Amino acid sequence: MKYSKATNYALHTMLYLIAVSPDKPVGVQQLADKQSVSPTYLSKILTKLVKAGMIESASGANGGYRLKRNKDDISFLDVIHAIEGTASLFECSLNHGPECLIQQVMVQAEGMMEQHLKDTKLSTLAEKFTVAQ
Repeated sequence: MKYSKATNYALHTMLYLIAVSPDKPVGVQQLADKQSVSPTYLSKILTKLVKAGMIESASGANGGYRLKRNKDDISFLDVIHAIEGTASLFECSLNHGPECLIQQVMVQAEGMMEQHLKDTKLSTLAEKFTVAQ
C-alpha cells in the first residue's frame, strides 16, 4: 500500500505543529526547511489541511500556520483523507459487481486499516517527538 509524498509531508507537518507549536503560528519556510521540501509545494499541502479544518493560517509579521482543531482529535486518517480523499484503495477491474470475492477481502482489509488509522492520534506520537526530527 502506498500513499503520496504529499501525505507523507502532511503527516510530518501535522506532527510537528502538534508537538512543537500547537498554539503559535509556524511559517511555511520553517515547516518546509524541517522536511527539505519546497515551500511552494508545501503551501499546496497546507491549503488542503486548511480546507479540511485542521489548521488555520495567520497573516502578518508573526503569521504562519497553527492548529485549528483540538490536537487530541486529529488522527492519521483525518490527515490522509485531507490529502488523498476518501476513495477506496481497491476497485476490482472486472465487471461482476460487489459480490466479487476478491473485492470483499480487500474492502474488509481496508476497513480494518482505516479503523486503526482513525484510532491512532497524532498527539500520541507527539509525546515521543523530539525537535531534532
